[in-house]
Amino acid sequence: MAYTVVGSLTQTIPRILSEDEQYPISDEGKQLIDSLSNKVAPMRKFLAGSKEEAEGEAMSLETRMRETANRAEDVLEHFMYEHLKVVRSKAVVERTDAIQYDFRELQIVMEEINSIAQEVERIQPEIMQHDGRPTTQPGVIPSSETKPPVIDNATVGLEEQVKKIKGLLCGGSLERQVIPITGMGGIGKTTLARAVYEDQEVVKKFDVWAWIVVSQNYRIENVFEKLASALETQVEKGVVNDGDTVEEKLHRILSLKKYLIVVDDLWSAKAWDSIRKGFGNQDKKDGSRIMVTTRDEDVAAHASGSKQSHKMDLMDDPTSWELLKLKVSPNTQLKPDMEIIARDVAKDCGGLPLAIVLIAGILSTAEKSPVSWGKIAEDVKNAVESDKEFGQRIALSYTHLPFQLRPCFLYMGGFPEDHEIQISKLFKLWIAEGFVKDEKDAEVHLYNLVKRNLPLITAFKSSGNFKTCTIHDMVREMSKSKAIDENYERRMSIGHPDLTGLARGYASTLRSVICFQPNDSSLRSLRKFKLLRVLDVVDTDAYSLPTSVFDLFHLRYLAFGCPMEVPSAISRLQNLRSLIIHPSKRSKKYSTDEVCLPVEIWMMPLLTHLVSFFDLFPNPEGAASALKNLLSLSVVKKLICTEEMMKLICNVKKLSVTYFGHMYKEDYKLNNLVLLTQLENLTLAVKKGSPFQLKAKPVFPETLKELTLSGWRFPWKDMKSIAALPHLQVLKLRDHAFEGSTWDTIGDNSEECDEEGNAIEDIDEECEDDLNTAEDTNEECYTFEDMMNEENRNEDYKETENKLFLELKYLLIEESDLENWVTKKEHFPALERLVLKDCGKLKEIPNDIGDIPRLKLIEIDRFNESLLNCVYEIQKHQKKNLGKNIIVKKL
Repeated sequence: MAYTVVGSLTQTIPRILSEDEQYPISDEGKQLIDSLSNKVAPMRKFLAGSKEEAEGEAMSLETRMRETANRAEDVLEHFMYEHLKVVRSKAVVERTDAIQYDFRELQIVMEEINSIAQEVERIQPEIMQHDGRPTTQPGVIPSSETKPPVIDNATVGLEEQVKKIKGLLCGGSLERQVIPITGMGGIGKTTLARAVYEDQEVVKKFDVWAWIVVSQNYRIENVFEKLASALETQVEKGVVNDGDTVEEKLHRILSLKKYLIVVDDLWSAKAWDSIRKGFGNQDKKDGSRIMVTTRDEDVAAHASGSKQSHKMDLMDDPTSWELLKLKVSPNTQLKPDMEIIARDVAKDCGGLPLAIVLIAGILSTAEKSPVSWGKIAEDVKNAVESDKEFGQRIALSYTHLPFQLRPCFLYMGGFPEDHEIQISKLFKLWIAEGFVKDEKDAEVHLYNLVKRNLPLITAFKSSGNFKTCTIHDMVREMSKSKAIDENYERRMSIGHPDLTGLARGYASTLRSVICFQPNDSSLRSLRKFKLLRVLDVVDTDAYSLPTSVFDLFHLRYLAFGCPMEVPSAISRLQNLRSLIIHPSKRSKKYSTDEVCLPVEIWMMPLLTHLVSFFDLFPNPEGAASALKNLLSLSVVKKLICTEEMMKLICNVKKLSVTYFGHMYKEDYKLNNLVLLTQLENLTLAVKKGSPFQLKAKPVFPETLKELTLSGWRFPWKDMKSIAALPHLQVLKLRDHAFEGSTWDTIGDNSEECDEEGNAIEDIDEECEDDLNTAEDTNEECYTFEDMMNEENRNEDYKETENKLFLELKYLLIEESDLENWVTKKEHFPALERLVLKDCGKLKEIPNDIGDIPRLKLIEIDRFNESLLNCVYEIQKHQKKNLGKNIIVKKL
């Protein structure tokens, strides 16, 4: 934490010194801040070069640095806030006194900083001589290693247990059964349940399935909502209605369908009694199953009505070694001296898979030398000898973290138990806090944490990038403990139910407030949190934000759910980078299509991400300036893509726009989308009825990597322009994006070739006439050799035209009237995943699809039996004749 806090201070100092006009500082004040800057730079250099697992004098010094840098930054940011507040209020105040007061506070801090600087100068030579380890900045990954780490879900040592649980799920009595899996935290209960839940043989045995997480702080209404949402997408239309309550939906689905439900992380008998009410008739006899994971055997017995459960034991030494080897060096043999050390480490982990995986993360990122690994082995041994529990072994993962990664990890540990963290949101929060510079930097930090197995990746985007993650309960508890040790709670509050109480202890220092529980009254306390950089109050019950929020000068990330218009005062937040406006649950009944963002949004030059789920984007006025830092603009309505607008958002990389076909018929100038030369991700949707008459169809920039179209009803022949996009990797076609019975990538392509061929015939005829004439005149003519050269050029042209969807990895067609798909494997050379959902008229796909070399997964609507059978035949053919295993998943 010391490294991060000192780094944050080095960013704050120039903000005051470089803006003389905004902050009129006396010469004495400038000298003091200059002196602070000069002292802080060596401190950060010292921290970057010292060992991560500092001890003794170095650890004590780092603690002093952290606390002093925090105090210094608090003083400077308080000064900036108060000064700006005075300017805005135009109050008649003697500003010099206020400035002098702040500087006197800074003088006190400087005395401690001077003392620290002397200590650094004294002990730095000793600290820098450490084991021959590299002195590069900790946590920085070389550019060659910034690719995403491979997520290995191998179930080492669980093969027999998977087989046993599968037998219980797929065979036995037709009565509904509850199957508990018990064992201590970190032993692999969820891993085992997930392996069975995703098994192809198991999936085929059930009509619907769902996974719900309960945890200690569950809310029963949220559990039922998630369960109903997961099941509703798996049943045919008419089983449930939009007006049904959650309870009615659950009752109808679970009464009619054979189901498999996993209740993960159940903590109490009381929780089970609340949850089982949603599962309908317990006397149902169709082979439905409920799988429960819990640490408590009494809870397991209560849920199943039996003392029998599948209890997981600790791993033996050979299996522990197998797991460690897989995680550390799966494809290469370790040197003998390294293997001896690694086997000892595996044994010292006591058979707990979580401890093995975390220690493996440390080994795999450490220097590959006996000395380095020997020290890690010694740490594990000391932890075992000092404490029979596994907490200290797990804590080693933090001890060995580079300084830059520590605050990122602690921030993740602050989220509620079993909460799935959206990685795109996490990146924005890290940037707002100053932990990383940008999303690329954030990505590197996340990859480095994943390599250490601290966050668990729980979902992937269609592009293959990480989408969500979570943290194991034991790792989270360790994180909370370390946050207290590091005095980190002074800067961050996530999920605190009472901001009023929080304000009493930390109002003057808090940088982040993220609320997960509805709480209206506490928002009035926000005026006390003057130094906030992050404010997320999406889930509160407030109808609007207090006006004091718009005085939070340091705010960089603001997310809220509000049914009212965003006030023009939003432009006062000049440091804001991310603005996210959600339609909160309460606001849905009040919001309309005409809720608008203020035109002052164009006066926020640092704005990088604007996500507005129900607002209109204002047309620029004469005074509008380009939002050159804007990278993402989602989800705005009825954007008119004038040339002026495109210039104002010229650097946007992600754009999502919704149009309303039954109300508006104006020209939205979508041909100007081609002017967005940085655009990589585009979503265009038409809602509520048939589309309007377009005066200009979209023209897509060649930079596109992801494209989502919904509701447009384009003819399939228009797909040619999309197929030609050279970098397109993800294509999602929803809600009749294209209309027509046939999509023919062969005929549409060859038609142009035929036309080209006809042109060649015409040339042949003309050349023949010219040859006849040449016999009489001896004039030069278009010779046979020339003709062959021209024909070869035309063949090259045809070959180029044949290359469609060159980089497309993911294709989704959802809600389509498509009946015939005519294509060949060469047109989708990179396709890895094909999803066909609600395509009721499509009864088969070309066999050639199965021959696509990279294809791994085909997902099909479970109600389209003809299409499913076709895909199963393709799967069977590929496995039998080519040994290729294409996974088929029912949606």
